[in-house]
Amino acid sequence: MNGSVSTILMFAAFIVLMYFMMIRPQKKQQQKRQEMMSNLKKGDAVVTIGRLHGVIDSINQAEHTVTLDCDGIYLTFDQSAIGQVNPGGNTAKSASSVVEKKPEDEATETENKDSDSKNEDNK
Repeated sequence: MNGSVSTILMFAAFIVLMYFMMIRPQKKQQQKRQEMMSNLKKGDAVVTIGRLHGVIDSINQAEHTVTLDCDGIYLTFDQSAIGQVNPGGNTAKSASSVVEKKPEDEATETENKDSDSKNEDNK
């Protein structure tokens, strides 16, 4: 009888451990995602689950769809396709911005031009 009680206690402890290690974190994650979905609004910069960056142009609550503006191209997705909301603004503007040259890149570019002009002079 003593062995069966300890077996039952071990089984109960295992169930409690499973709850705290797997089920509870998953529920918290689902709740956080649902909160993110309910807070979507026009102008939010988002990334889809397919890694497409865009800005929300419109939300259709009845059909559960979102229209994204991706640099002037409007695409319609299910709301569940939104993977994350990027705080801090418009991803379309940051994606199309020109990368600034570093000073060492400019120096290398100048050296390359100088060596090209020397090679032309030698011909």
